[in-house]
Amino acid sequence: MCLAIPGRVEEITTEGDLRMGRVNFGGIVKRVCLDCVPEVEVGDFTIVHAGFAISKIDEESARETLALFQEMGALDEEFADEDQTMQRAAGLTQPACPDGSCADESTKSGSRLI
Repeated sequence: MCLAIPGRVEEITTEGDLRMGRVNFGGIVKRVCLDCVPEVEVGDFTIVHAGFAISKIDEESARETLALFQEMGALDEEFADEDQTMQRAAGLTQPACPDGSCADESTKSGSRLI
């Protein structure tokens, strides 16, 4: 899943020509590119997608959205590290033919396969 998640800007720095920041997503802090939202300052809330801040958001909307995502369990999935993602995927039951091409081979030719 790939969500745009609100977070609070805790620090702003520059890396070369890029404006970067540390953004807190309800306790999870990530490094984020802030170049697309030059109006965002420390203490502001921003919507982040794929490591890029894409818009400024008011605090009330940000907190409501974070609470909803937490309730849905979406933040656990979105912020999982690679090992956690692989463990979760390994526990899922996968169909033999995800596209359905091998489903019920006996009915394709009109006769039963033995």
